[in-house]
Amino acid sequence: MSGHSKWSSIKHKKGAADIKRGKLFSKLSRAIIVAAREGGPDTAANLALQNAVEKARSYSMPKDNIDRAIARGAGETSEGSNFETVVYEGYGPEGVAVLVEALTDNRNRTASDVRFLFAKHGGNLGATGAVAWQFERRGVVLVSATGVDEDELLLTAADAGADDVERDGSTYQVSSAPEHLGVVREAIAAAGYTVESAGLSMVPKTTVEISDEAVAKKVVRLVEGLEDNDDVQDVFANFDIPEPVLEAVAS
Repeated sequence: MSGHSKWSSIKHKKGAADIKRGKLFSKLSRAIIVAAREGGPDTAANLALQNAVEKARSYSMPKDNIDRAIARGAGETSEGSNFETVVYEGYGPEGVAVLVEALTDNRNRTASDVRFLFAKHGGNLGATGAVAWQFERRGVVLVSATGVDEDELLLTAADAGADDVERDGSTYQVSSAPEHLGVVREAIAAAGYTVESAGLSMVPKTTVEISDEAVAKKVVRLVEGLEDNDDVQDVFANFDIPEPVLEAVAS
């Protein structure tokens, strides 16, 4: 599992603070609105919407909020009509590859903000295609490893369509093709496992190992800064930081 998957798990546990600020639910709603607008309100026929809803559920977003976001995307309201998906690519400290997915109604503003954040935290924004080749789109379910038998989890996940289960510290990462994410998540939850998060992820093909705490702090600050931007939906990176170091530097 990449260090960024560990970061995703730690971040998910800290999600209550984001929920209090309203920022997390706002971002999740925006993704649902745009997915419903572009592909229709039927989750069975709209994979992007299905995945946006799965991610929202993994953060305990209320069903009413999800339903309202779908209705807004498919209904008469103009909310979300001006948003478009933009992907930014760059490098962080130690050459860590960073992929940023945003939903924005102003490309110039978002590009300026993202460029500033890279520079502020010791990185640089690159051209399109600079790092995307280092990642692969996957469905990822993070499962608490506490009291879990790996063989049993593997059987449950495989029967639902997953093709890989890997442990790293206190978490299992269950990977699948994007179209199998919803079924895999539901099967794992139904079997009684604790799902920490579920969603589409850009999984790195190779990783950059970082054990120095000072460097790790710079990388995490870059990721946190990008994730805190209102327009940014997801940040993916190929760092591999040991879990104790990652927990020590996470604010």
